[in-house]
Amino acid sequence: MEIFKNFSFIVLAIFLVICYVLSANAEVHRHRFVIEATKVKRLCKTQNSITVNGMHGVRQMRTGWADGPEFVTQCPIRPGGSYTYRFTVQGQEGTLWWHAHSSWLRATVYGALIIRPRDGESYPFHKPKRETPILLGEWWDANPIDVMREATRTGAAPNVSDAYTINGQPGDLYKCSSKETTIVPIDSGETNLLRVINAALNQPLFFKVANHKLTVVGADASYTKPFTTSVLMLGPGQTTDVLIQGDQPPSRYYMAGRAYQSAQNAPFDNTTTIAILEYKSATCAAKNCKVTTPVMPSLPAYNDTNTVTAFSQSFRSREKVEVPTDIDESLFFTVGLGLNNCPPNFRKRRCQGPNDFPGAPPLKFDYTGNVSRSLFQPVPGTKLYRLKYGSRVQIVIQDTSIVTPENHPIHLHGYDFYIIAEGFGNFNPQRDTSKFNLVDPPLRNTVGVPVNGWAVIRFVADNPGVWLMHCHLDVHLNWGLAMAFLVENGVGELQTIQPPPSDLPLC
Repeated sequence: MEIFKNFSFIVLAIFLVICYVLSANAEVHRHRFVIEATKVKRLCKTQNSITVNGMHGVRQMRTGWADGPEFVTQCPIRPGGSYTYRFTVQGQEGTLWWHAHSSWLRATVYGALIIRPRDGESYPFHKPKRETPILLGEWWDANPIDVMREATRTGAAPNVSDAYTINGQPGDLYKCSSKETTIVPIDSGETNLLRVINAALNQPLFFKVANHKLTVVGADASYTKPFTTSVLMLGPGQTTDVLIQGDQPPSRYYMAGRAYQSAQNAPFDNTTTIAILEYKSATCAAKNCKVTTPVMPSLPAYNDTNTVTAFSQSFRSREKVEVPTDIDESLFFTVGLGLNNCPPNFRKRRCQGPNDFPGAPPLKFDYTGNVSRSLFQPVPGTKLYRLKYGSRVQIVIQDTSIVTPENHPIHLHGYDFYIIAEGFGNFNPQRDTSKFNLVDPPLRNTVGVPVNGWAVIRFVADNPGVWLMHCHLDVHLNWGLAMAFLVENGVGELQTIQPPPSDLPLC
């Protein structure tokens, strides 16, 4: 893969892209990750950051012990220790990623995982001239672990990030950052593939390239029906593959990322990160003359839910798919915030508490209306839902307005699922079932549940093991917005979880 100008990244001591080229011979790929503290300078300040445990979105069959979440499917890798993740990638092509699944280490421990077509096979679109991973991230001037610990100690929301990044660099608009701005090359007449990943810890992000259209061709390692858009919105955990044409006058154009913030009156990082799309045939690029100021894109307003909805509802699977129809497990999960042991003046104290995925709401109420204060405090508990092997599962995921409604990126480990519908308000089966897309719904591993709304997903429980389901806003995960499915073994070796390896870390 071509390395492009000024590309640096704080993972694996600079940057690592894992490219799995699947072949009929099931070729084995080995990669060594070294986790260490490295001095990194951002925003005029030098601090230690952890640089290159978890695979995001890999549909690894029967090897849950290689999934990564600490204290769910493995104990953390101890200092000085090592662990080899062994798994098979099958039935997936496109862009995934890997990241730490311990505390807030994910702030700097992440990278792209690219699955290309098998040998002899090709993309279902014109082969791009070049491919570029675009990793959107967040940066704190403080140690992210300390930020999280302080929030846990006080019960308050954590401090927001100080910058967003593209491939580890904040870009021209931040102090002490212009010299290290990420440069993405393109040339006139080229068609290039951008593999966009939202690796930010706590923030859904808009992404746009000045004066260029983007053609979406894939998401979460699954091909989609192509559609053209001027802007993307990715929740943390989501990936989107887009084609970009070199069809503009040779010059320099900003590609920019900025927050989508759906929670009202909640603090957030309202800054903008940029990289530069640079035409190689541009006069200054070719002759080393005075560099012109890049063209800046016009990004949506931070609370532009209409743009988010239009983008989300444009996704379709590339072909007709087999969606589970006769449902064995019909589940209804409410998601949202809660308060725990907070004083009456909690709004001044900003006291916030755990979240939970109940198997079903213990009490029915107007989920998106004015909720009684008596429902603000949830019942603490660790929820684990048991599924029989092969069961066909439907989950309605309903946002609530307890404390505040918000767009929640819900991620399921070990599975892809079909997003068959989404909408606003309270889900009503008599009214909303008619909206189900059972022909060509998108296949994803992370769904953005609309603010004050709902989403419906379906999948077949054909991967035995314990699989975490959680909000990919890590602050919500820390507060408890997570549960797990225990999928039972089926019949025979191929429907039974494999035994763990001998080097599985111990607690």
